[in-house]
Amino acid sequence: MCDSPISAGHEKDGSALEVVASPALRKPSTPTSVAPGAQEPSWHVKASQPVNYEVRLCQGVFDPNRTDLLDAGRPDGNRTHRRFVVVDETVDRLYGTAMRQYFEHHGVTCEIMVVQAGEVRKEIDVVLRFVERLDAFGIDRRREPVIVVGGGVVMDIVGLAASLYRRGTPFIRVPTTLVGLVDAGVGVKTGVNFNGHKNQLGTYSAATLTLLDRGFLATLSRRHISNGLAEILKVGLIKDEALFGLLERYGRLVLDENFQGTSPEGADAATAILEAAITGMLEELEPNLWEETLERSMDYGHTFSPAVEMLGLPAMLHGEAVCLDMALSTVLAHRRGLVSENECRRVFSVMSDLELPTWSPLHTPEVLGHALHATVRRRDGQQRLPLPVGIGNTVFVNDVSDEELVAAIEIQREMATTSSVEVA
Repeated sequence: MCDSPISAGHEKDGSALEVVASPALRKPSTPTSVAPGAQEPSWHVKASQPVNYEVRLCQGVFDPNRTDLLDAGRPDGNRTHRRFVVVDETVDRLYGTAMRQYFEHHGVTCEIMVVQAGEVRKEIDVVLRFVERLDAFGIDRRREPVIVVGGGVVMDIVGLAASLYRRGTPFIRVPTTLVGLVDAGVGVKTGVNFNGHKNQLGTYSAATLTLLDRGFLATLSRRHISNGLAEILKVGLIKDEALFGLLERYGRLVLDENFQGTSPEGADAATAILEAAITGMLEELEPNLWEETLERSMDYGHTFSPAVEMLGLPAMLHGEAVCLDMALSTVLAHRRGLVSENECRRVFSVMSDLELPTWSPLHTPEVLGHALHATVRRRDGQQRLPLPVGIGNTVFVNDVSDEELVAAIEIQREMATTSSVEVA
């Protein structure tokens, strides 16, 4: 059985289509001229589109007794027996047999597209290749949602392609990484890198259903578990002190057990940490799905990291770049008296326990100054930089100077020398 679903819904500007015209819509029988300064015809269209999607914790997505993947996306109650599936190459090697046996058991004809993942392959040409295959398949977009199985990169690529193909094709996500389970798999943003910039091309497009099966984490490398823990730590530091406490006490245990709960204590901790992280993320996303409000607490760790991550490819992982950003932001907050010295050291200690980096040679005044300037452009001319207030709260600032940044970089480097893993 599935755990209770976690749902997110949001509606923009009501639900009605309103057309206002001035003057009257009736077409005049003879041409008329408009006197200078007179009001010219103007039509104002107001519409809205409700967004409802479900994030469901499940165990054993490819269990033949489950029908989650088949039941989603059939509004008229009729299930078709065709699916287009996109799967990460590594995931296909590990779970491809079970996946094919699942669809065969249910009599479903599949076309399976295997793609190579990795941030360096997150480009528009992969989107176009997917769309070509999807078009050749001849999908019934109303009753045959695309299924994507893989990490955040693959989900972003397929999400973007699905949002573009025929102006929106339903899709189902099955994230297989920890970042996917707690971050990339629960929101509505899609995107690919372009012109040297991270996620420069993208859309807001919700998957119909996201199935979260932590069983996939059993085969994930230790470094990638650590990578996902960075996004969980983000929620704890900026929003949920209790979650931070769980990571402080059990973070190393769930890392050791790959979130599989091989001990009773580890099982309870893994469940509590995942549910708190997903709940916290959705609580922040739901009221602001389209990011119309630019002060977003979940941008914590994402001010400097986009530029640093792109420079660090392919060696640096997303969560590692985010953690480097959080370490710097914590130091900035400490220098302003928002975070005590003890709290700052606790943060660095937990990062170390989770085997996350708190320093990189890429953290230079030149790189980070350029990164902050790029962020200002993305955030409508202001820094809107989220800083922690203690542990579990946040404030937004717009006045970080170059001098303050240089001083914080040096303190970060000093604090990291005894507590962290360094990445290139």
